[in-house]
Amino acid sequence: MIELSALVIFAGALIVTAGSPGPSIAALVARVLARGPVSVLPFLAAMWIGEAIWLTAAVCGLAALAETLSSVFFILKWIGAGYLLYLAWKMWTAPTGFDPSSIPDHTSPVKLFAAGMALTLGNPKIIVFYLALLPAIIDLHTLTIAGWVELTAAMLFILIVIDLIWVMLAASARRFLKTPAAIRITNRCGAGMMAGAATAIVAR
Repeated sequence: MIELSALVIFAGALIVTAGSPGPSIAALVARVLARGPVSVLPFLAAMWIGEAIWLTAAVCGLAALAETLSSVFFILKWIGAGYLLYLAWKMWTAPTGFDPSSIPDHTSPVKLFAAGMALTLGNPKIIVFYLALLPAIIDLHTLTIAGWVELTAAMLFILIVIDLIWVMLAASARRFLKTPAAIRITNRCGAGMMAGAATAIVAR
C-alpha cells in the first residue's frame, strides 16, 4: 500500500501535468471539433493505455531500457507528429457543407488508436514525468503490486476526468457549427491546433 501523502502528491503532480494543454490535448480537441466526441474514443483509449505503459515501465525499473531504446521512441515521436500533420491537412482542405458531420473524412479506429499510442509513447513530457519525476515522488524500490494497482487506478481516474472535460468543452463549441463559414473557421482552427501539436512534439 502507498502512503496517502505520497499518493496525494502523485495525484496533484499528475493533475498539473495532464491538465496543462499540450500536444495530446490539442490533437484531442481538434479531433472532437472535426468529428465529434464519439470519434475520439480509440484515441483516448490509446492515450490512457500509453500512460499506463510508462507508469509500469517506471515501476519495473525500465528507465535504463528506455534510454537504450531511445531511437525507437524518437521514431514513434516522428510517426505521431507526421500523422497529426496529415490530419491537419485533411481538416484544412475539408469541404464546408451545412452538415457538420462532413467536416473531415472518417479515420479508422485502428489508425486513431495507433496515432494516440505513438503520440503518448513518444511524448517527452509524459516520459519525463514517469521516468524522472515519479521516482522522486514514490519510493519505487518498496512498491508492491498493490501499490502499482493504486497508482494505476489513480492515474486512470485523473486522466479520464481531465480528458473528458476537454472533450465536453470541445463538443460544446462544436454545436455552434451551423454555417459553411463557421465550419471553415473550425476546420482551420482545428488544423492549426493539429499542426501546432505536431510541431511541439518534434521541437521537444
